[in-house]
Amino acid sequence: MGVIEVGNLYKSFKIYSDKPRTLKEKVLFKKRREFERRQVLKNINFTIEKGEVVGLIGHNGCGKSTLLKLLTKILYPDMGFVSTKGRVSSLLELGAGFHPELSGRENIYANAAIFGLKKKEVDERLDKIIAFSELEEYIDNPVRTYSSGMYTRLAFSVAINVDADILLVDEILAVGDVNFQQKCFWHMRSLKEKGVTIVLVTHDTSTVKAFCTRAMWLHDGVIREDGDAIETVDAYLSYMSDEQVEKLQAEEDKKQEEKQTEEAAEPQEDQQRRKDPEAEDPQSEDPELVEKDPNHYGSGDVVITDAYLVNAKGKRAKILRQGEPAMVEVHYEIKKPKDGYCFGVGFLTMKKEYVYGVNTNIDELYIKDLPDKGCVKFHMDKLPLMEDMFYLQVCIDSIDMEPLDYHIIYNDFKVIAKKSGVGVAFIEHSWEIPQPKENA
Repeated sequence: MGVIEVGNLYKSFKIYSDKPRTLKEKVLFKKRREFERRQVLKNINFTIEKGEVVGLIGHNGCGKSTLLKLLTKILYPDMGFVSTKGRVSSLLELGAGFHPELSGRENIYANAAIFGLKKKEVDERLDKIIAFSELEEYIDNPVRTYSSGMYTRLAFSVAINVDADILLVDEILAVGDVNFQQKCFWHMRSLKEKGVTIVLVTHDTSTVKAFCTRAMWLHDGVIREDGDAIETVDAYLSYMSDEQVEKLQAEEDKKQEEKQTEEAAEPQEDQQRRKDPEAEDPQSEDPELVEKDPNHYGSGDVVITDAYLVNAKGKRAKILRQGEPAMVEVHYEIKKPKDGYCFGVGFLTMKKEYVYGVNTNIDELYIKDLPDKGCVKFHMDKLPLMEDMFYLQVCIDSIDMEPLDYHIIYNDFKVIAKKSGVGVAFIEHSWEIPQPKENA
């Protein structure tokens, strides 16, 4: 058997629509007692062995914190069992177990007693706890005067100094300053080396990959995956990326449908004016009266009628995934034929700095003849951009680079990435690490 055993675990909560606060309200407003029972955890089963470091991951509301509270026996299950072996230390909610009117020193004794330490044991550890918290000058002040960061320091200092066999940590470490977070994780690594079993709830998937030996992905109250930390985190991030793309694309599709509906409802005269703005004012043909557009210029002998990105599924999209095939389609119409044509595509950051730009001449594709109307497609085997918003640039020049229709910014798009780094582009890579020296 492991140090933590969970079997057939179910947990639900009553959600009141309008819970009565007094006896009078309970008697007079019986409907206020109506509630729905929300199932938070469903048939959870797992075993954690001594010395394992397990990361609990999942979206908000999936049941991570509830499961941790069941392990500490702050909450009890509706069905099933939770079994732990050895002393359990937990760091769940900011200030949990602290009395606001007691001093930091007094709260150390009170909090340590909750973990099962006797006064003599606390006396032996007191100086060490205070030193780790770095609260020497505030330790005799009431904790109600403490900041959230000071709460964290004191709570963590007590939790790690009770010689626990099992340490349960919720997202609380995100409250502390950067230096204290690093100090905490350094100490948790030392606990890991000593064989302390650690269960960590966090949204920081990088920490789970680097620190945990195992990860459990909770999704809608069930364990969706349980196994190697890196593999489980990658599966979770892949799912979340897909979900985000689908959500954003649905929002974009809805906007496009609303726009098309509005345009269809316009009077015929307004539709014609939108398609041909120059028809609105005959005087606009006078170049002295036309305001120059710094974003769009060209002779107009060839025009871009539409341009957009296409995702890996072959659908028009404004949200794309890093590393997947993508394509830019540039639709054109020739008003006045030329001796040759040059099509260009570029990607810019939101600061209008180039990420990459290229044209058919640079790629030694010299286009001499084209149909009067058509589509030029720019293919990418793997979209190499990092997660961010970008601008799409498209242009058509003559073969000798006379601008025909040049859009410095045609539209914008978003990239969703599974892999991270610094910068605007992702470079495929691998690492080669030397093997450690063998002990003589």
